[in-house]
Amino acid sequence: MPPTALELSTLGHRIRHQRISHGFTLDELGERVGVAGSQLSLIENGKREPKLSLLQAIATATGVDVGDLLSSEPPNRRAALEIELERAQASSVFRQLGIAPVKVTKGMADDTIESILGLHRELQRREREAIATPEEARRANTELRLKMRDLDNYLPDIEKLAEKQLKAAGHVSGALTHRTVSIMAEKLGFELIYVNDLPHSARSVTDLEHGRIYLPPASIPGGHGLRSMALQAMAHRLLGHKRPTDYADFLQQRLEINYYAACCLMPETASVAFLQQAKKDRNLAVEDFRDAFGVTHEAAGMRLTNLATQHLGIRLHFLRVDGSGAITRVYENDDLPLPADVTGAVDGQIACRKFSARAAFSEQNRTTEHYQYTDTPAGTYWCSTQTGTTSEGEFSITVGVPFDDARWFRGRETQKRATSTCPDESCCRRPAADVAERWAGKAWPSARVHMQMFSPLPRGSFPGVDDNEVYAFLERHA
Repeated sequence: MPPTALELSTLGHRIRHQRISHGFTLDELGERVGVAGSQLSLIENGKREPKLSLLQAIATATGVDVGDLLSSEPPNRRAALEIELERAQASSVFRQLGIAPVKVTKGMADDTIESILGLHRELQRREREAIATPEEARRANTELRLKMRDLDNYLPDIEKLAEKQLKAAGHVSGALTHRTVSIMAEKLGFELIYVNDLPHSARSVTDLEHGRIYLPPASIPGGHGLRSMALQAMAHRLLGHKRPTDYADFLQQRLEINYYAACCLMPETASVAFLQQAKKDRNLAVEDFRDAFGVTHEAAGMRLTNLATQHLGIRLHFLRVDGSGAITRVYENDDLPLPADVTGAVDGQIACRKFSARAAFSEQNRTTEHYQYTDTPAGTYWCSTQTGTTSEGEFSITVGVPFDDARWFRGRETQKRATSTCPDESCCRRPAADVAERWAGKAWPSARVHMQMFSPLPRGSFPGVDDNEVYAFLERHA
């Protein structure tokens, strides 16, 4: 494999360092090793790769080993500065500015190069932060969703890690208690502390110096979510996460900590045994899975996507849809036709009105699951939907499977059936011709503007988190 430009540049600097330290001019060293001084200059400037025989001759003439010349370390501070500047000016971030690179001369002071490098470092830092834009976030999220689809949403290494940690904490069966979660934290050297003044942009804050994990008050409604938050904070440590390098890395880390928390709350061994028995009884139900482990309906539905394909041989889909019909969380490996934008992103798209995920909002009884068969261009699917409400409005959780796999689920006998031809706009997006004609030119709605469209994510090390708030919080509690 040919050497890189950086390797040639470092080699050239090391040769120049040895030449100058021995008091040779280019021509004098060239005469000793049998090449013209101009050829030696090209090598020192990283423009030409020397033959091994020439390297050996240079090493002999300067009294060093060939290995010294081939070292990847710059020979001195000045060389390190020049190499770093060369690398910075070769980056795509700099080149796309269309600015001519600075040519380093012998008379240029080290402080001058340092100042220029400072600008390049800040440029790189801002570039890394700037990727946390809604568009880039959607692209990164789509790539991650497709990656997990290929894996059937199953991460075996994290499954094993969770079971190991649960065993070490003494958890045997049943719902995971807050006490066991605290023991798991203690074994990692952390104390769980519940506070009222967490930064508004953070769900939890971990103080690595003092071994503390700060969480919201334990008395908040739905306190079972605190177990998940604590487990997620621990997962960063267990999984060896470093500060995210870009938004895709941030999303990958978030997925992994969520996955770890789910594995702890619903361990693979116990969950698979429960699901396999339910399948044998032809009585699979998200609500039973939920109640068996003391988690939310959404958590149980998502956990089913981790295990159903791998252990039950069932392909499926999961949808979380808000009251306006927008998809806020999604997974599918059963080819359910889903709306997508030009980037392939599904999140934020409007689900078909005929889907159970939206039809369930009109049901009178919101406390039970609702079942439906839906005929689509990709085939017929059976779905189970549960609705709920938060401070942000109503939402629905749907888990569905292709028609043939409905036989394993409770609710398969439902007579409710719908037909969806989406993405054909005549299905549910385009108004009926007679209605459109009736109101043409007679309607003028006042649109609701979603202000989050104009709100940039806070700039910082972790996308969406205000560093200033976090550090001020840690200072208060240190």
